[in-house]
Amino acid sequence: MINLFEYQNKTVLTPDFEGLELFLDDIWRNREKSPYWYGEENDTKIEAQQFLQFLHKTDEIKSNKYVGVIHYEGKKINLLPKIFFDGDREYSKTDVHAIQQHILWWLSYCRKIKFPNYQTSLDTEKSDFFEVLIYLFAKYTRELLKHSIYQQYEEVRREVQFVRGRLDMNRYITENLSRARWHKVHCIFDPFVLDNRFNQIIKYVASMLVRQTGNDETKKYLGEVLFILDEVADEPATADECAAIQFNPAFAEFETVRDYCQLFLSHAVSFDYKNELRLFAFLLPMEYLFEDFIFGFIEKEVDGVKAIAQASSRHLDQDNKFQLRPDLILDTGGRRIIADTKYKLVYTDPDDQKKGISQADLYQVLAYAIRFKIEDVVLLYPDTISSEMNESTGFIIRDEFAEQVDVKVTVWQLPVINRGMFLGDSSHRRVHLKVAFDGTKHDLKEKLQEILHSHIFEQPG
Repeated sequence: MINLFEYQNKTVLTPDFEGLELFLDDIWRNREKSPYWYGEENDTKIEAQQFLQFLHKTDEIKSNKYVGVIHYEGKKINLLPKIFFDGDREYSKTDVHAIQQHILWWLSYCRKIKFPNYQTSLDTEKSDFFEVLIYLFAKYTRELLKHSIYQQYEEVRREVQFVRGRLDMNRYITENLSRARWHKVHCIFDPFVLDNRFNQIIKYVASMLVRQTGNDETKKYLGEVLFILDEVADEPATADECAAIQFNPAFAEFETVRDYCQLFLSHAVSFDYKNELRLFAFLLPMEYLFEDFIFGFIEKEVDGVKAIAQASSRHLDQDNKFQLRPDLILDTGGRRIIADTKYKLVYTDPDDQKKGISQADLYQVLAYAIRFKIEDVVLLYPDTISSEMNESTGFIIRDEFAEQVDVKVTVWQLPVINRGMFLGDSSHRRVHLKVAFDGTKHDLKEKLQEILHSHIFEQPG
C-alpha cells in the first residue's frame, strides 16, 4: 500500500506498477465529464493525465489534486488530502483510516457530490475509505430490495392477440390488415416492469463493485442484490442517466440508492483488459469537495444566514465576457458577505508576512466586492494537521474610485480536522460518523458564527 498526499510526498515507481501511466492516460482521455471534472483544460502540466505525476528522471510518482484510491493489479495507492501531510510523521494504518473518515464526513455535507444520508458505524481497523462506501451501498440496497423492488410503467409497442392499452392504428393498417393478419393487433401499453432503467443501473454498479471489494460481508450483500435483479438486463450506465431519474413519493427510499449509484458513476474509473479488471480508481477533486463541504455545512448547521452558492449574475467587464463566480454570498438579513473558500496551505511559514495568502486571491475577492457592491469579504482556508491558527488575519482595501469605500477582507482557518484521531484517541472507532465528528462540528460552527459576528457588528477601520 502506498500513501501519497496531494503535491507533497513522492515514492519510487516499482516494477509492480509498470503500465500504470498508460492505463491512467487512457482513462483520462475517456473519462466521463461530470460537474467535478471542469477546469482541467487550463492545467499546464506536462502529463497527459492529472491523477498522478510520473517523474521519469527519478522513476517516482507524485499525487496531483485528487483524493481517493487507485487499485491496480492487486496493489493499492491511497491519494490523501495535503492538509494531513506532515513530513516528520510516520503514518500508520490507523492514521490513514482516520484521514479517510474525514473525507466521508466532508462528503456527508456536500451537495454537488451526492453522498447519501444513510451511514453506519465505521470500524477503522477493518475498513478503508472506499470499502466503507461500497459497504454502505451494498447493505442499504440489499435491505431495501428485500422488501421493496422498484418497478415502473414503461411504454411498450408490441403485437398482441387482444387489444391492450391503445391501438397503434398506423402499424395495424400497414403490418396487419394489409397482410391479412387482422387477428393480430399492434398496441401501445404501459406494463409495470422490473427490467427498467433504474434497476439496470443498480445492477451495473453492483456488478462493478463486487469485483473490487475485499470484504466478505460486502460481497455477500452485493451478491444478494445481483440475485434479486437476476432478470434485469445487463446494460452499462452513466452518471447523467442516473441523475435524470426522478421518483414519486411512493419510491422516495430509492433516492438514496440513486445517489450512491451517481456517486460511484461520477467518480469511479476502470480499465478492463481481456475481461479482467486491472485498474479501478475512485477519485475526488479536493478543492471542489472543500468548497461544497463548507457551503453544505453553513446551510445545514449555521442559523440566521442564507448561503447562496456560485452567484454568477455579474461580469468583470462591460462586454460580459469574464464572468465572476464567488463561491458563496452569505446573507444575514441585514448584511451581505462574500465568502470564498481556498483549499490551500496557509500559516505554515512563521517568517512569511503574508501568511501564505496569495496576492492573486486578494485581487480576485476585490473584484467580487466591487462588482457585487459588497464591502465584507472572508477568505476561508482549512486548518492543517501541523498548523492551527485561532486568530484571523485582516486587510482593509480602500477603493479610491468609489468615494473612499473600504472593503474589509478577513482571512480565517477553519477547524475541519478532528485532531484527537491522530493523538491516540480511540473514541472514534466503531461509532456513527456523526458522533465521531460531533466535537469538530461544534468547533466549526462556533468559528463560522465568530466570522459572521466580526463582520456584522464590527466596522472596518
